[in-house]
Amino acid sequence: MKLGVVGLPNVGKSTLFNAITHAGAQAANFPFCTIEPNVGVVAVPDERLDKLASLYNSKKITPASIEFVDIAGLVKGASKGEGLGNKFLSHIREVDAIVHVVRCFEDDNVVHVESDVEPIRDIETINLELILSDMESIQKRYDKAVSMIKTGDKKYVTESELLKRILDCLESEKPVRSLTFTEEEKKYVDGLFLITSKPVIYAANISENDIASDIDSIPLAKKVRDYALSEGSETLIISAKTEEEISELDPDEQQMFLDDLGLKESGLNRLVKASYKLLGLISYLTAGEPETRAWTIKNGTKAPQAAGKIHTDFEKGFIRAEVVDYEILVECGNYTKAKELGKVRSEGKDYIMKDGDVVLFRFNV
Repeated sequence: MKLGVVGLPNVGKSTLFNAITHAGAQAANFPFCTIEPNVGVVAVPDERLDKLASLYNSKKITPASIEFVDIAGLVKGASKGEGLGNKFLSHIREVDAIVHVVRCFEDDNVVHVESDVEPIRDIETINLELILSDMESIQKRYDKAVSMIKTGDKKYVTESELLKRILDCLESEKPVRSLTFTEEEKKYVDGLFLITSKPVIYAANISENDIASDIDSIPLAKKVRDYALSEGSETLIISAKTEEEISELDPDEQQMFLDDLGLKESGLNRLVKASYKLLGLISYLTAGEPETRAWTIKNGTKAPQAAGKIHTDFEKGFIRAEVVDYEILVECGNYTKAKELGKVRSEGKDYIMKDGDVVLFRFNV
């Protein structure tokens, strides 16, 4: 999974990126501090892996991972080359979802490109630039499709009609994700790599002083949440500065720090959960003495395709999946006991995988 972190300059974007990836992206109090996109790969926190590894005496633990791409601060006119322009819009096309960091704190020591803090204006500034960039891309495709209608091939009529619908949506300043498509149309649209077709998490970056507050008592963050709800997007309330402080502590100190703040988990954990929910992802687990590992798949994936995540041969020669629920396995104490108690199921090609399934695939090539 690849997430693009975007936002206006000086909204806390790179500070948040630093905190969640420990990658050390430069963070400074002036626009365009981030010149090339920083990339950080982080492990998906999953306490189930440690428990499984102890049951199987595993020599290695491999968690699922997320790649974060910190993209330079965009400004008004980016689609036309203002600031760092289109160069960085291309990086956003490559991600699965967008984390849009929005400034929801007042601080006279941190300059704002628009001189004052107004989250909805900031969101709409970024969104409009992304819409304009997509519009330019779609206009070219639409013109080409229309010109090809004269060949008599009906596929160009269908293609031009779909592109016109997308173009009309963009011209009304709405993102492509606000449209609904058939399965066939969706495959075509996915191949367009449109920025505004990607799902979004709005990360409302709040002051350290507001961490323990309810969102309804943080007016700026409440605006972001209400905006996100209106377009069916997710919202994450986070203090980038606090997350950066947490990231510099060792695990035991981190938990104590979180407890002192009255937080159940770190912003990274919450961001991962929000991302999985947004993209419809789950994890199944494999375990043995060599390795315990988490595998990320789409919710609704059937057993053979899940097996194919490990190796294509597993999918081609799939026979069956021996499955036990993680919680049940832990209760039983080991795989052998779970099997004796009839808790290990033999599932076929039509089995739809569930989050927390501990699986042993049987295959023959």
